[in-house]
Amino acid sequence: MTSPLVLYAGALRRAARTADGALHLTGPDGRLLRRMDVAAWHAAPTSADDSLLARCTGPTLDIGCGPGRLTAELGRRGVPALGIDLSPAAVRLARSRGANVLLHDVFAPLPGRVPFAHVLLADGNIGIGGDPARLLARCRDLLTPGGTVLAEVDPPGTRGWRATVALTDTRRTSDPFAWAAVSAGEVAPLAARAGLRHTDTWTGEGRWFACLAR
Repeated sequence: MTSPLVLYAGALRRAARTADGALHLTGPDGRLLRRMDVAAWHAAPTSADDSLLARCTGPTLDIGCGPGRLTAELGRRGVPALGIDLSPAAVRLARSRGANVLLHDVFAPLPGRVPFAHVLLADGNIGIGGDPARLLARCRDLLTPGGTVLAEVDPPGTRGWRATVALTDTRRTSDPFAWAAVSAGEVAPLAARAGLRHTDTWTGEGRWFACLAR
């Protein structure tokens, strides 16, 4: 077995070289849960990404920023933005494209850097830690009054889940870790449990997003 961060780093580096960055999320039985588009995390923001970024009008925290495409783009637009990620490889790649990024755990204190007007949970990062209600409550604590969480969610009509999962790059499988998924139809009651109010849902390029306000 291998640390998930090691497989994640390897996929990021391969994708940065325009090589195979294949990375899959699998269940405890080996069943494929999700194909991760690692190459897209290196690319310029898409119109769907832009629908998120356009809602960031003040200081923004990008949780699980990866190689920093959203954090860097906000900086280019003049929006103060901080990305955080647990992967040293992701942080290095993000900084190389000009993003303001820290190697940091979202559940650890961020002294002197809060509160934020917006928090981003793009690319399925609402699943971080395997407990979306806990993560959203943490996001609420990082927001100014009236601030928003902008989260990517699964399509309506699908079913969310919480599970012990693993990463695979088709050659190796990582140690297990906790992850989750939330559908557009499930996000409102989940947000309410975290002290947030669901204000909007929208879609773009086949992806779905939700806005949750403090």
